[in-house]
Amino acid sequence: MTDLTITLDAIDPVEFLGINNSRLQLLKRAYPKLKIVSRGNLIKAEGTNEDLSSLDNKVKMMIQFVEKYGRISDKTTEDLLGDSNPSELDAFKFAEDVIVYGTNGLTVKARTANQKKMVTMSEENDIIFAIGPAGTGKTYTAVALAVRALKNKQIKKIILTRPAVEAGESLGFLPGDLKEKIDPYLRPLYDALDDMIPPDKLNYYIANRTIEIAPLAFMRGRTLDNAYILLDEAQNTTDSQIKMLLTRIGPSAKAIITGDLTQIDLPKYQRSGLFKALDILQNIEGIGVVFLNEGDVVRHRLVKQIIKAYGLSDDKAKDESSSLKK
Repeated sequence: MTDLTITLDAIDPVEFLGINNSRLQLLKRAYPKLKIVSRGNLIKAEGTNEDLSSLDNKVKMMIQFVEKYGRISDKTTEDLLGDSNPSELDAFKFAEDVIVYGTNGLTVKARTANQKKMVTMSEENDIIFAIGPAGTGKTYTAVALAVRALKNKQIKKIILTRPAVEAGESLGFLPGDLKEKIDPYLRPLYDALDDMIPPDKLNYYIANRTIEIAPLAFMRGRTLDNAYILLDEAQNTTDSQIKMLLTRIGPSAKAIITGDLTQIDLPKYQRSGLFKALDILQNIEGIGVVFLNEGDVVRHRLVKQIIKAYGLSDDKAKDESSSLKK
């Protein structure tokens, strides 16, 4: 009799073993001749070399599946313990618009036509611009794409950044040190990550800088490579700021720039750098642009009507301004 120890370091043992150890019971049923127990993040088995080798192979397949999708069901476990392999399961069970599997069983997927277009465009281009009003899911989808790339080991780190521009409030009057003053501006990025990565793992990623969340000014002078870079609220960047970030991108990096051209918080004498970037970059091969609209809103049902009403009001104001100039 020999023994085998498998360590579940890279994944959540609770997610792997299931509620009430349901998936551990499936392993025991599949290998009745082995003595299998779990202790914390360890699975220990005792038995013949042949059975242990088979168990080791199957458990590694399960671990790879959890690393890729963030979760695994009892049915998928049964399939993997049978004759199915992960690539076959990918093809017919998990490709349908799912971007990433989040925490507490949350499935993050593209919900609208333009969100699906955003996902497709990100796979075909190294840089994409996702432009649309609040509530259209552009930031959330972008964060999900970055998390998927990290889970699939396509990149080594995620860099999430925003310009720290005040929306009617003064940054200087906020309490605390620089980090505490800036963190409220980055809160939407933290909220999205909370939905997609378990708390312990997220804290680990942030501590070792696998995931970096920082104001745009902190990107100056760096080369951002082997990374997925998300510039959020790009409408609040100047020409020099957005150019600075785009020219930091390394050869093995991807970037998504999101913005809402109807919510610019810059001083009135400053023009948003996003306008110029869209104008001069959208025809470059490898750069894609997708526009989202009120039809993509996934917040409260009234948000669509609010966006539409403000749009009509802005159009009316422009018409009145034009008529006065004449």
